[in-house]
Amino acid sequence: MIKRVWHGWTTPENADAYFRILTNEVIPGIEAKKMEGFRGIEVLRRELKIETEFCTVMTFETLDNIIALHGEDYERSYVPDAAQKVLSRWDQTAQHFEILEVRRYDA
Repeated sequence: MIKRVWHGWTTPENADAYFRILTNEVIPGIEAKKMEGFRGIEVLRRELKIETEFCTVMTFETLDNIIALHGEDYERSYVPDAAQKVLSRWDQTAQHFEILEVRRYDA
């Protein structure tokens, strides 16, 4: 399994607007592609002193699944125009990590 990690930053005033764009437009658009090997997406948010950071973590079965979606330039990030309008800055590339081990502890 592969995790695709990407970060974007916005002002605190634009944070909720970005989250709405992400959950109402971006993620449904990803899901609609019904990509082979796509297993899900996590959205993380962190309030900093002068900005709000978002991190998305997408899970795929293999790196080949990501390459099939994005092509040979698979590390390059795609940020829709609507998101660019409310983000202050963002990662130009995504990072990819191989999952080596997962331990779960249920209460």
